[in-house]
Amino acid sequence: MKQRVLIVNKFYYNRGGDCIASINLENLLKANGYEVAFFAMKYPENFESEYSQYFASQIDFSGGITAKIAAAKRIFGLGDVARDFKKILRDFRPDVVHLNNIHSYISPIVAKIAKRHHCRVVWTLHDYKLLCPSYSCLRDNASCELCFHKKSPVLKLRCMKNSLAASALAYIEALRWNRATLERYTDAFICPSQFMALKMTSGGFNPDKLKVLCNFVDPVKLEKFRTAEEHTRLDYYCYVGRLSQEKGVATLLEAASQLPYELRVAGDGPLSEELRSRFAHCNNIRFLGRLDASEVSRLLGEARFSVIPSEWYENNPLGVIESLCAGTPVVGARNGGIPELISPSSGIVFTPKDVVKLQKAIEQAFATEWNNNAIQADALTRFSPEQHLAALISIYQQE
Repeated sequence: MKQRVLIVNKFYYNRGGDCIASINLENLLKANGYEVAFFAMKYPENFESEYSQYFASQIDFSGGITAKIAAAKRIFGLGDVARDFKKILRDFRPDVVHLNNIHSYISPIVAKIAKRHHCRVVWTLHDYKLLCPSYSCLRDNASCELCFHKKSPVLKLRCMKNSLAASALAYIEALRWNRATLERYTDAFICPSQFMALKMTSGGFNPDKLKVLCNFVDPVKLEKFRTAEEHTRLDYYCYVGRLSQEKGVATLLEAASQLPYELRVAGDGPLSEELRSRFAHCNNIRFLGRLDASEVSRLLGEARFSVIPSEWYENNPLGVIESLCAGTPVVGARNGGIPELISPSSGIVFTPKDVVKLQKAIEQAFATEWNNNAIQADALTRFSPEQHLAALISIYQQE
């Protein structure tokens, strides 16, 4: 008999990678005959759901004092979130509760409640929140692991928004939902990369509870990659992603500005205007703005290769996976989980933040004859929903 699965995530629309992965998981399980429910926070942009009546009320950390107090209470599982979650547990009666990104807007209280209702609790880690109270393992744009074993640095260094109040709240939250507490209520933590599993282990988490399982590509998108017409590869390379400091896009543009090849940049973010202005004189750099899924697919399908220059601990970036599924090799930073996704036949890795090393990798990528069909065939199997589902069900069923 197939298990009943309750998926939990902050939001129920395609807000970010965690939301996309959670909704893709819901669709995958349903397509394979599993009964699935979803629990999230009420939000105007949420998709329609038959379970929205159970969703926790909306909170706002940027509102007035009353809103901020309600938001702070949510972090610790106070207020209505526990009541609403108990209702969906009672009515849906899941065998497995699959947590995703739940801090702040939902709260880890749901893990405790689910365990007390005798559910198997599985938690996919989309970021480093359980190790780093400010999520990113970054300080002054450099990797930081000071909070892996004691959380006081987040307070001393004001890592949350450079705010004492926000950092104090993150510190208290980390103490309340500490490693021992979270391990007590969670049966398995799914790490999308071996890198994350190693960091979790170095942070004191029990390695027996850590399961490495790579993300998969949405079946609809995967089918589009599989059936797409073979594009003629044009003489450009591309970047697809958020234009922000930790993504290393400034380093990429600096490298590109000194090379003769055309770079096409798709995406937006906090550095968008600054970078457009700074590199406006570079005729070989084209800013395309935010593209839809079909436009991204075509951009990747016609590129010689893509570049993922991240300067933080990337977990299991979809940008790499989708590029490979398009048969497009990747020049990726030797950082986080990126190198696990790239082989010598599918790309090149380089030292992050090093403009010269990145330039050499780009030149090497242009000089290499890539077997695009072989790259795609391997990726379509490696990141297939079927392979992911088989491994996931094994985790659901372990005792």
